[in-house]
Amino acid sequence: MSLDIRAGDFVSFIGPSGCGKTTFLRVIAGLEEATGGSVSVNGMTPDEARRARAYGYVFQAAGLYPWRTIGRNVKLPLEIMGFDRAEQDRRMRDVLRLVELEGFERKYPWQLSGGMQQRASIARALAFDAALLLMDEPFGALDEIVRDRLNEQLLDLWARTGKTICFVTHSIPEAVYLSTRIVVMSPRPGRIADVIDSPLPRERPLDIRDSAAFIEVAHRVREGLRAGMGDDV
Repeated sequence: MSLDIRAGDFVSFIGPSGCGKTTFLRVIAGLEEATGGSVSVNGMTPDEARRARAYGYVFQAAGLYPWRTIGRNVKLPLEIMGFDRAEQDRRMRDVLRLVELEGFERKYPWQLSGGMQQRASIARALAFDAALLLMDEPFGALDEIVRDRLNEQLLDLWARTGKTICFVTHSIPEAVYLSTRIVVMSPRPGRIADVIDSPLPRERPLDIRDSAAFIEVAHRVREGLRAGMGDDV
């Protein structure tokens, strides 16, 4: 694999299960060690980036502590990093406002829907304002209606924060709708089959999915996935 991710890009990784999407994200995060080659995260090794809190990570499950309120879940990394209480409160309120959960800081995770819990986990990852956001299929378990809404909210959040986002998904429409670049991966061994620069504008209403340009990109992604599967299809 060889790939450069530009600052401010929204890059989606799509491929069949087992092709290494999540492993690659975890290597970037310093949670897995690469067996060969090198990875640089804004001029640091992945381990240095992890220790410097240079990224936020959103997992497939929200992973909220049920005994902590939403506000205290969001503040957890800030507590660990030693921010004073006033700064914790300010950042918590700011990021909950960003993900449209203002006023829910005193609720517990079990009082929120699945989509709201995922938004809280995104807020937690944003709390310490890292330039890089790593997202491992955060909307995969949600129904299509909620997923569409969160896709719209994520694009809006990306536009407002200017962060670099690496996003793992199994959904072709989601990858095409969200991304400035789409990395198509193939299995055994995991490798990059295609890198597609999106021609779509950065401001994208949901109905852009009916446009000819969207359908053309989706077709190229689908063909890349089929070609990468080879005899495994």
